[in-house]
Amino acid sequence: MKTTLLSIAILSSASAYAHTDHHFSITHDDCQLQFQNDVKISPEDVSITQANNQHMLITADGNLLINGQTITVTPEQQQALSNYADTLRVELPKVAEVATEAVTLAGVALDEVATTFNLHSLDELSGVLEELNEEVHNTFYQDGSFVMGEQTMDNFGERFGHEFESRIESAVKSAMFESIGTLLISLGSEMKNTNGDINTFEQRMEQMGENIEQRVTAQADQLEARADALCQQFTQIAQQEARLSHSIPTLSGYALMRQNQY
Repeated sequence: MKTTLLSIAILSSASAYAHTDHHFSITHDDCQLQFQNDVKISPEDVSITQANNQHMLITADGNLLINGQTITVTPEQQQALSNYADTLRVELPKVAEVATEAVTLAGVALDEVATTFNLHSLDELSGVLEELNEEVHNTFYQDGSFVMGEQTMDNFGERFGHEFESRIESAVKSAMFESIGTLLISLGSEMKNTNGDINTFEQRMEQMGENIEQRVTAQADQLEARADALCQQFTQIAQQEARLSHSIPTLSGYALMRQNQY
């Protein structure tokens, strides 16, 4: 199901964020990028840090500092730096938005099933998804700033893989065990309502499943479209960074996006 695939791609760093050569890649259809370095976006400035702790900062008015030293730039270059910082400020937080919406969408599907069969035993799983959504938010937003980079995603991927994955698995097993009785009662009630007509019962179950899938799939398609658009925007950021590096060679090691060559 698209919902599951999209959630896994965003949250487990297994598909959309695949680790290669100590960077994580954004690989989606025709959009092939590597995200490198770490970025921090505060209300005042945008900073990018390399793996060797070399540091670049763009202030709110477009001034450029490398390792604390001001770099002289032309007015045109200063405007280009401001435009670049504005682009990052607008586009990068959309990654967090898509990730949290993917978790929320998984919860929507769960709620549909729980409501249909009156399965209160799914509450624990819903609680885990809510905590996961909060964890996603806290991964990207720290101390009033938006942060994103290899270390950020590595830390989240490790936490998701070791903690939330096991908790989700445990909650699913618990929900299945506790739901058997309620589910059988619900199925029995459905059979009674159809006077034991198995064909009518099957049709109602199929219709219910289709209704749930249509509701969730429609939202998943919208979310996937947003992910597609975001990936294309990242390609444009990579091109913007290339132009900046050409204009200001000292920025050549501070690009966030690098297009993979195949």
